[in-house]
Amino acid sequence: MSSFTNHPNHSYASAAPSLPESYRQDQRPYSSSSSSYYGQQPPVPKYGQVSSSSSSSSSSHGQSWFPPGTHPDVIRSFQMVDRDRSGFIDENELQQALSSGYQRFNLRTIRLLMFLFTNPKDSLRIGPSEFAALWSCLGQWRAIFERFDRDRSGKIDAMELRDALYSLGFAIPPSVLQVLISKYDNGSGRRVELNFDSFVECGMIVKGLTEKFKEKDPRYTGSATFTYDTFMTMIIPFLVS
Repeated sequence: MSSFTNHPNHSYASAAPSLPESYRQDQRPYSSSSSSYYGQQPPVPKYGQVSSSSSSSSSSHGQSWFPPGTHPDVIRSFQMVDRDRSGFIDENELQQALSSGYQRFNLRTIRLLMFLFTNPKDSLRIGPSEFAALWSCLGQWRAIFERFDRDRSGKIDAMELRDALYSLGFAIPPSVLQVLISKYDNGSGRRVELNFDSFVECGMIVKGLTEKFKEKDPRYTGSATFTYDTFMTMIIPFLVS
């Protein structure tokens, strides 16, 4: 068995920073008794969760699977790439659908999104409810990205990445930040900057690993004990995406 402990300077009592109104709307805390920066529940439905008021039967276009109130543009983007009308799309179709509403994401980011937003029993394709949650999450992350892209260059540097992740509830130590940012260092000697695609990739790695860790630390102690096999199963998807 292996024991893993979070950074010793990690604060669990910090008050949440001020967020844009668009981000605060419909935000659900991970735990009503916890205000820590251990990583908070994203302000979207749980991955794969379908609203109880939505129909469980599919139409020819899968529209009935979308949660009530889903914006028509989201439904349209999904239907546009679901050419076989199966009600599900794969990673290439997801990449195409998101490119119509955001920007073109690389397949590494798409695979991370697929891993985090799909049902573990069907991780190779994504359905309407998961797609709606993913789209909503990206919209909120776009608002955060633009908030910290103060010069409107379309890119953020390491310190802006740190602040953006902090505003999302992730207080990562400097050593982890350095590892994340080094992934995008091309060796030119210039300051490393991330576009929105890279920001989402970094954010999903931090968010995903944090949530996997929280599953093993239900009392929010900052430490957990699990087997080597469990540890490898947790981290490998984030390394090979």
